[in-house]
Amino acid sequence: MSQPTPITTGSHFQRPTGMPIHKYDRYEQVDIPDRTWPEQRVTKAPRWLSTDLRDGNQALIDPMSPARKREMFDLLVRMGYKEIEVGFPSSGQTDFDFVRSIIESDAIPEDVTISVLTQAREELIERTVESVKGAHRATVHLYNATAPVWREVVFRGSRDQVRQIAVDGTRLVMEYADKLLDERTTFGYQYSPEIFTDTELDFALEVCEGVMDVWGPREGREIILNLPATVERSTPSTHADRFEWMSRNLSRREYVCLSVHPHNDRGTAVAAAELALMAGADRIEGCLFGQGERTGNVDLVTLGMNLFSQGVDPQIDFSDIDEIRRTAEYCNRMEVHPRHPYAGDLVYTAFSGSHQDAIKKGFEAMEAKAAAAGRTVDEITWAVPYLPIDPKDVGRSYEAVIRVNSQSGKGGISYVLKNDHNLDLPRRMQIEFSKIIQAKTDAEGGEVTPGAIWDVFRDEYLPNPANPWGRVQLRAGQTTTDKDGVDTLTARADVDGAPTVLTGAGNGPISAFFAALQSIGIDARLLDYQEHTMSEGASAQAASYIECAIDGAVLWGIGIDANTTRASLKAVVSAVNRAARQGA
Repeated sequence: MSQPTPITTGSHFQRPTGMPIHKYDRYEQVDIPDRTWPEQRVTKAPRWLSTDLRDGNQALIDPMSPARKREMFDLLVRMGYKEIEVGFPSSGQTDFDFVRSIIESDAIPEDVTISVLTQAREELIERTVESVKGAHRATVHLYNATAPVWREVVFRGSRDQVRQIAVDGTRLVMEYADKLLDERTTFGYQYSPEIFTDTELDFALEVCEGVMDVWGPREGREIILNLPATVERSTPSTHADRFEWMSRNLSRREYVCLSVHPHNDRGTAVAAAELALMAGADRIEGCLFGQGERTGNVDLVTLGMNLFSQGVDPQIDFSDIDEIRRTAEYCNRMEVHPRHPYAGDLVYTAFSGSHQDAIKKGFEAMEAKAAAAGRTVDEITWAVPYLPIDPKDVGRSYEAVIRVNSQSGKGGISYVLKNDHNLDLPRRMQIEFSKIIQAKTDAEGGEVTPGAIWDVFRDEYLPNPANPWGRVQLRAGQTTTDKDGVDTLTARADVDGAPTVLTGAGNGPISAFFAALQSIGIDARLLDYQEHTMSEGASAQAASYIECAIDGAVLWGIGIDANTTRASLKAVVSAVNRAARQGA
């Protein structure tokens, strides 16, 4: 019997593409044969600076309103960030006013240092220093570009001229700080040689030394030297080499806070930041979920959770990661990807049957090991296949998405509902409903058919006129809007079987309905809202999906109606009635 021909080493079929690779130079490696960073480990949290309100905000299609900025600032404070870059106050009145507002409203805790960015021009420096008057703790962050292309093409200046910009700018910051600030403010200084990753190392060092000569770092007088990968240009290992070289060669190193500011152009910003810490960096600047210009700043959430997963306290609280994500999505008006590390909708979800089985066995083994040791599962080392952390440590849970038999076509609950019933459930609702189906299959065994999925869905989420369930049955509703844009809703409903008129006001029909529900003791809060049409044409039905927090529980509801407002109100009722049924 003949045998198949084995694949031999090197027998691949990749071919040159003809892409214009001649246009690009390789990054310059660092001559540091005795590098020490590969032997280091990160065993404690670095200093963190969030630049969501500055670098993150400037990259948004729709920059944050003052209200959204305040929401982001308050979130960062609650999470535990002690250094927050709050704006670029010389760039316009909006940023200046926001900085003044958080100072004058006493919104900044005394242990939080705000940072403000400025270019090295006198009128901008004066305006920047003026913005932080009265702050408890404030840092002025001055930058100028130092890389050859910027020197030659953008500024058309020599190395000496570029160095002098940084030196003169530092002197002006000191002069205006002495002139405009008083003893109420603990004042600090940060300098960034922008485009550090493309700047010759000897010149970056020369500029930083010139800046330090003016600032005079010493005991009790720190300087922050921030070395930004404004454009990520090399491997993380070369980035680490550059940091080790700078850390070795800077004078007055004990008075320098060496800061890393990676961008994600090559997709390796997290690794670049982690290796820079190993190479001597003291501080990381970034944004929640990697917000920022182009491909984004380094992701502070992933960095912090990477430390947590290695048993190192990040000193930032990620215990309610869904609330962090929801707030960031509201402020940035950009969604976090469902596969985003630690925070995405799908990262604690297994679709594969073999993965589900391994995870199930892992949980069982953890429980058995803990019981044998006379301890709880939380007191032993985490070891579950496919789950690098315990999801409940960040307020999440493991979800197994049930695969349906071949009658569903492609398989999957969401596919059945979308394909057969034109319902495109939001991802978190898919996960919620999959748990309900999981309970059914666990109790009854066997596979679940598409018809059975629809029966369970209708019973769980949709009203049954023949056999009403839940506290509230909505009969009719009407809204009016006054000249100030406030909506008043009057709804006729049966509440606990009794005819009731519900009235409430808010900044839209849904908000008004939540206010009306308060009058009958239902405490509900909107978390997410999505809708879509179920078909084409003037008579098309709309499906509305609403995620609510109701008396401490988070639940989804769905409403279907030709009128989108009625569909939304029905979705609220669906969630409210489900909460009542679960609490019964």
